[in-house]
Amino acid sequence: MSGAEVAGVIAAVAFLIIALAVAIIAIRLSGVTKEIKQTVTEVNHTLDTVNGEIKPLTNEIEALLTKSNVLLNDVNGKVAAIDPVFTAIGELGESVSDLNTSTRNLAEKVTSGAKSGAKVTVAAKVGQKAMSMFTKNKDTETKTH
Repeated sequence: MSGAEVAGVIAAVAFLIIALAVAIIAIRLSGVTKEIKQTVTEVNHTLDTVNGEIKPLTNEIEALLTKSNVLLNDVNGKVAAIDPVFTAIGELGESVSDLNTSTRNLAEKVTSGAKSGAKVTVAAKVGQKAMSMFTKNKDTETKTH
């Protein structure tokens, strides 16, 4: 074999090795591609199932939101309706407080008047006693003269 033939054989062997490497890579790439295709098919099937189940769920959520809005409007209306009741209760509390204050003031005046009345009563009784004693003395003096 000459040098050209040896170089040709080496080139042929190198080409064969490269061809085999490309073939092995192509075979492995084909297997990976099949797995990816299966995975994509499963994902699409799962998404179809999820989409089928989401539709009724979405409808139920919309119905619940609608009911919640109706209930919230009802509660707001009822709160607005009873708001004057709470205002009236607050005003009633203030009136009762004012009445209590007035009652205390009246009680203090009555107590003060009662004390003054007691003093007047004592003074009147003392006056009556003095008058009665004075009258007795006058009667006794007129009888003795």
